[in-house]
Amino acid sequence: VQLQAFGGGLVQAGGSLRLSCAASGRVASRYNMGWFRQAPGKEREFVAGINRSGGSTFNANSEKGRFSITRDNARNTVFLQMSSLTPEDTAVYYCAAGYGASWTDFWGQGTQVTVSS
Repeated sequence: VQLQAFGGGLVQAGGSLRLSCAASGRVASRYNMGWFRQAPGKEREFVAGINRSGGSTFNANSEKGRFSITRDNARNTVFLQMSSLTPEDTAVYYCAAGYGASWTDFWGQGTQVTVSS
């Protein structure tokens, strides 16, 4: 499966942004999907994940209540709605897909999110 993330950009602190990840090649509903991010000088970290059906979602503790992951299997697309953004959310955001218990068998290219203070 090929993954393409888009929707990043520059936003002011307190603002919102919605990222999208389009899957192609195979039906996205076969995969768990997740969002990760990597800030400069830091390791890549998990942000949010959603199972194949969309019935279960998982968020990193720091993003609970601010970030929401959803998916539209008919459109082979996963979304990350981000709100109340802070400069600490500045990072390259990556989408990933995985089989079974994995989130990360496949990676897309990143999309840059920059939050200005």
